[in-house]
Amino acid sequence: MTAPVRSALRRSTLTRHGAGAALALAALYVLTTAAGPYRDLQIAQAAYLTCAVAGLTVLTGLGGQISLGHGAFMAVGAYTAALVIGHWGWPLAAVLPAAAGTTAVAGAVVGAVAARLHGPYLAGATLAFAVGLPGLANYEPLAGVLGGQNGLTIVPPVPPAALGETFPLERWQAWICCLGAVVTLFLLANLTRGRFGRTLRASRDDEIAAALSGVRVARLRIAATVVSAACAGLAGGLLAVVATLAAPGAFPLTLSLQLIAAIVIGGLGSLPGAVWGALILVYVPTWAADLSSSSGLSHNIASNLPLAVYGVVLIAVTLAFPRGVQGGLRGIGGAVRRRARGRRDRAPGSRGPAPSETSGPTTTHPGGADEATPDDTGARPDDRGDAGGRGERLRR
Repeated sequence: MTAPVRSALRRSTLTRHGAGAALALAALYVLTTAAGPYRDLQIAQAAYLTCAVAGLTVLTGLGGQISLGHGAFMAVGAYTAALVIGHWGWPLAAVLPAAAGTTAVAGAVVGAVAARLHGPYLAGATLAFAVGLPGLANYEPLAGVLGGQNGLTIVPPVPPAALGETFPLERWQAWICCLGAVVTLFLLANLTRGRFGRTLRASRDDEIAAALSGVRVARLRIAATVVSAACAGLAGGLLAVVATLAAPGAFPLTLSLQLIAAIVIGGLGSLPGAVWGALILVYVPTWAADLSSSSGLSHNIASNLPLAVYGVVLIAVTLAFPRGVQGGLRGIGGAVRRRARGRRDRAPGSRGPAPSETSGPTTTHPGGADEATPDDTGARPDDRGDAGGRGERLRR
């Protein structure tokens, strides 16, 4: 990498994030092309969960607001996508923004209600939202519109003809979800690095000090809820596109709890940590299920083994990395760099620290402090000139 490119990346946050997004898209393209249909579906699932976890880590990790209702926000986005596709036949490029926008409106309502709540009261309010909203699909006046317990089916997205008639549908769905995840992370990274992110951290650290400095804390919390809800709505729309179904059974309370676990395991307030948390949510249960099916144990033990393995892995990750996976990796990288720097400083021929320049030789007092010795003339400061001596004696 040339020096001008490094300088541009160092100066401009937007350029640096844009380059990272381009590299991520290239890596995901190679990964999805080499993977099979099942792995493509897993990549798609990890991608749309990344959208939801990234929005939640902004709200909870940076804003300090506990939300147990993001599963309900995903349900709003999924049903919006299903209704728009089923009734109006909108293209996918318009469906996903519509899902995110509708959920953002719902987030504004919830945020306005919960703006003055803190701690367990806020958690209880969002918990009630997560439990009650998916149940509206079974409400008699809305069952005909929302499909009741069976939900709404969606026509799967057709890959463009330019990709060929045999292009796998799973790979196309993975591309759509990966693009949504990269765009979400790019926007959130630029948003949190600016004024919005700084004021959000200030209100989290000390709400009174932030209010005294001119920050409108209630309005800021509503804005954070809107941003986080829009990300969850996009994730719900992508889930509906991948699963071709929007049903209340896809958004239980456990989904909201899994999203909370993902931001804690990945690293609170860290967007790369959101990626780690989504990957753990997708791949650890699958790995545990494969382990139980190949273990040859009885049916009762094998059916409960994935949940036990999943719990053990989560506990082990939490104990090994108290600040999350991203925080642990950052700490390991810093330790490696410090050790490499220490070896380089101790290497033969390396230059040690430059000696400090003093006005003369120093003597040490009994207390340990160093003081410059008198110069060769033996004159004291108050003896160097009559005016200087009188002034010094007057000050004494």
